[in-house]
Amino acid sequence: MTVRAAITGWPVEHSRSPLVHGFWLEKYGIDGEYGRVAVPPESAEAFYRDLAKSGLTGCNVTVPHKETAATACDWLDDTAKAMGAANTLWFDEAGKLCGANTDGLGFLGNLDQMAPGWDSIPGAAVVLGAGGAARAVIWALLKRGFTPVYIVNRTHEKARQLAKDFGSDSIARPWENLGDLVGKASLLVNTTSLGMQGHGDLDIDLNPLPKSALVTDIVYVPIQTGLLRQASARGNLTVDGLGMLLHQAVPGFEKWFGVRPEVTPELRSLVLRDLGVEE
Repeated sequence: MTVRAAITGWPVEHSRSPLVHGFWLEKYGIDGEYGRVAVPPESAEAFYRDLAKSGLTGCNVTVPHKETAATACDWLDDTAKAMGAANTLWFDEAGKLCGANTDGLGFLGNLDQMAPGWDSIPGAAVVLGAGGAARAVIWALLKRGFTPVYIVNRTHEKARQLAKDFGSDSIARPWENLGDLVGKASLLVNTTSLGMQGHGDLDIDLNPLPKSALVTDIVYVPIQTGLLRQASARGNLTVDGLGMLLHQAVPGFEKWFGVRPEVTPELRSLVLRDLGVEE
């Protein structure tokens, strides 16, 4: 019987997840399908609560439904509990709906692959943004021993709430303080949509940033954001956001299709070609 999974959210038509999972299904010779299911916000609560009726073995969840999906689950892993959001759903042997949040694992997997040893001497990190992606990144950095993690957001109150959720090793600072914080950073992460195609530029001064600092951006359209180009030009090591998308997909594929897939250069090249980028 064909196993069916999908990316769900609103909207989903531009998602590259079907390309990623389709590559793995073909590579491992699995009788499976991975598609797109657009879920209008007014239908989301009922859709995830009744996911068993959809014919799906499980699904990925993208914005704006990750919190709604988490509330529909019978069981959540520790990460999804900490995030209050789930991006990967599956059914256990008893038919219970289970949820996980793999965004933080995807972030770590990307850096582990593209910048081996990046966390060998963890220090201070600066995270730009205070949304769901920032929450996943902060969780991941604290797990790897980075401290303090400075959270900088245009709306300072959102950063303060996020820092409160994570405890004393995370510190909210106003956007106006960014210049001073950058000078202390061993890692700088952009989790905002600034720099993404159609969302305006992220305009910050990197002059105080140590040359030894790693700079990464979770945006992958374009693959080289203005922040990454600026950091690379001054000699900083940089990592783009595509690998986070690829690595966060691994646990779900394993849950649904029974094989743990590899994130390979061949897969990365396939997605880059789909983005119109040749390495």
